[in-house]
Amino acid sequence: MAVASPCINICRMHAGTGWCEGCARTIDEIAAWSRLDDATRQRVQDMLPQRQVVLRALISPAQSNPRMGVPKAAS
Repeated sequence: MAVASPCINICRMHAGTGWCEGCARTIDEIAAWSRLDDATRQRVQDMLPQRQVVLRALISPAQSNPRMGVPKAAS
């Protein structure tokens, strides 16, 4: 099954990290997404929860993205 894009249509790059405040990908990852194979897409997806934790800590609550969700607990 194809790995779906994590885009949630909140496309704003965080200046300090270079990650999208909506999906937590870099601009290069976003631009290349349609050309990536599923294994590479999954590797990108696997990095996003930790990036989202960092972004939530950096973005004030008034600006935070409620659709970013809560990260899964480490097992």
